[in-house]
Amino acid sequence: MTSLHARRVAIIGAGLAGLVLARILQEHGIAATVYESDASGDVRLQGGMLDIHHDSGQYALDRAGLLDEFRRHTHPQAEHTRVLDKTGRVFVDDGPEPGEGDRPEIDRTVLRGLLAGSLDPGRIVWGHKVTGARALGGGRHEVTFADGSTAAADLLIGADGAWSRVRPLLSPDRPRYCGITHVEFRVSDAVTRHPKQAATVGPGSIFALSDGKGVLGHGGDHLELGVCLRVPQDWPPLRETDWSDPAAARAVLLAELAGWSAELTDLVRHADGVFTTRQIFALPTGHSWTRIPGVTLVGDAAHLMSPYAGEGANMALFDGAELALALLAHPDDVETALAEYERAMFPRARAAAEASAQGLEMLFNARAPHDLAAFFSGGGFQSRTGALT
Repeated sequence: MTSLHARRVAIIGAGLAGLVLARILQEHGIAATVYESDASGDVRLQGGMLDIHHDSGQYALDRAGLLDEFRRHTHPQAEHTRVLDKTGRVFVDDGPEPGEGDRPEIDRTVLRGLLAGSLDPGRIVWGHKVTGARALGGGRHEVTFADGSTAAADLLIGADGAWSRVRPLLSPDRPRYCGITHVEFRVSDAVTRHPKQAATVGPGSIFALSDGKGVLGHGGDHLELGVCLRVPQDWPPLRETDWSDPAAARAVLLAELAGWSAELTDLVRHADGVFTTRQIFALPTGHSWTRIPGVTLVGDAAHLMSPYAGEGANMALFDGAELALALLAHPDDVETALAEYERAMFPRARAAAEASAQGLEMLFNARAPHDLAAFFSGGGFQSRTGALT
C-alpha cells in the first residue's frame, strides 16, 4: 500500500471543511493541495456570523491548533438572543454573560481567513473552478478546471459545497429546495448611525417571526439580516424584480411585511442598499453513498442542510477534523481511513439534518414565534448531534 505521505491529495474547495482538513494534515507533515474557484481569499464576503459549538466546531479548531486564535476573534455578547413577533412583542431577550457561553460567534469571513492564513504559501490554488471529475482507475481521479487544465489525485476530497462537482462520483442526489427564500441585507455602522435599529436587533441573534415569515440575523457594529419568506421556488418577484435596484428590492420586502411593526420594517428601510436573494436547499436527510476507492466528501458537499439548527458550519469543521484524524490514524491504508470516517459521519450528519428540518418548521409554522420561545426557554439546541431538546 502507498503511504499517505507519498500520495497526491487534492481538496476541492477552500471552505471551512477543506481548510481545516488541509491545516491538520499540514501540521502532521502531509501536503494537500486545495483548489478554490475564488480568485483570492478576500474577493467576496462569506456571510454573517457563525456560532461555533464547543464539541464540534471548536473541537476541530483545537485539533488544528487554532482555538486560541479563534477565541481572539469572537464577539462578546453575540450569544444573546431576541425572539419577537411581527408586532414587536418580545418573547425572549436573554443570553449568557460574556465569556460564559459555549457557542461563541465569529464572522464567517474572519474564520475563513484565519484558516486560509494558517496554510503554507501555495497550498491553496486560487482561481481554479472545477467543472468536472472522473475516475482514472485504481482509486485515482482527475479534476477538470474551467480554463481547460486538469489535475490528477491519488486521494480526492470534495469540499466544494452545495453544488459539488465531486459528489456525482459517489451519489446521484442533488439538493432540493426547502421552501424558504432569504433576501439578505446589511445595516452598516448601526450602533453609530442607526442606534434604534441596533437596539431592535440587540448584540446577538434576532428571530422576528409571524405568518410563515421572518426577519432573522445578527447584531453588533453591523447588522447582518435577512427577510425569510416561505414561498414557492418559482416565486414571481425573484424573476420580476431587479434586486440590484434598492428601491425595487425594498418595495417587495415591505409589501411582504405589510402589517409588521415599524421597528422591524425600519430594518429594511435603513439597509445599505445591497440586497441578495438566496434560496435554501438541502440534500435528502440521511444522504449517503457506497464506498468508492480514493474519493470522499466533507461539509455541504456531503450533507447540505438548512441553516435552522446552526449545524452546517460546525458539521463542516468537524468533518474536516475527523477525516484528517482518520487518515493520520491509517496513513498506510487510506481506504480503511475513508471507510472509518464515512461510517461515523453518516449518522452524525443525519441527526444534524433532522434537527435542521425541525428547526425550519419551528421557525416558519403558524404558531411562530411561540414554539421557538418555548424551545429557548427549555435549553435550545444540543451541539454536535443537532438534536432538539
